[in-house]
Amino acid sequence: MDWKTLESLLSGVNKYSTGFGRIWLSLVFVFRVMVFVVAAERVWSDDTKEFDCDTKRPGCPNACYNYFFPIIHTRLWALQLIFVTCPSFLVVMHVWYREDRERKYRLTHGEGAKLYDNPGQKHGGLWWTYLFSLFFKTAIEIGFLYLLHLIYNNFDMPRSVVCDIEPCRQVTCYIARPTEKRVFTYFMVGASAICIILNVCEIFYLIAMRILHLTHKGSHVTERRRCGECEGCNIAMTPIAHTTAYTEKSEKQL
Repeated sequence: MDWKTLESLLSGVNKYSTGFGRIWLSLVFVFRVMVFVVAAERVWSDDTKEFDCDTKRPGCPNACYNYFFPIIHTRLWALQLIFVTCPSFLVVMHVWYREDRERKYRLTHGEGAKLYDNPGQKHGGLWWTYLFSLFFKTAIEIGFLYLLHLIYNNFDMPRSVVCDIEPCRQVTCYIARPTEKRVFTYFMVGASAICIILNVCEIFYLIAMRILHLTHKGSHVTERRRCGECEGCNIAMTPIAHTTAYTEKSEKQL
């Protein structure tokens, strides 16, 4: 797989991400993709050939290997990295959609017209898209960790296994480089756990910033409405269609 293509596609996500998102992206490519490409793939590259059993019965090593390793770690991690990075494309595509709307709006209303203050600003529909992508990434990380735990029994890598399936009966098979595989497994699991923590922190950060923004905006509108009630004020108070204006602005920022 060409990981450089994936990296170039996700590099545009950085400018639309929060600080937590930038740390997450750096962690994915430095501590997961780089380790996976440079070292982990080589450790599992000749795994089938070096899976030895203490019998020469035809088909026994393959049957035992398929039983104990229904899916190789590296292929499971490759799927995990692909699925985890896909939700970020939703954010990029939403920004592209906004930029296209902005371009069409300027063609219709003139070059000085603006539909968005900043197409990449996380307001309206883009905020929901970004939040959904975080929930999606977190669910994928947890799902793959559970799957790895379910298949390989606590992420462990034993030195040998006893095979008791056809055509083998009580045959001991030996796994190549078990210590290396155990170290890489724990490393990838730890990196995945840190990514989950970063995603959860970013979710709480986005929600907290949204609540603060709405609270600040509500208090600002209340102060403006009280202006006409000041004693000795001769300025006429004009009604503020706050709900309608906010609705129109929100619709324009989808």
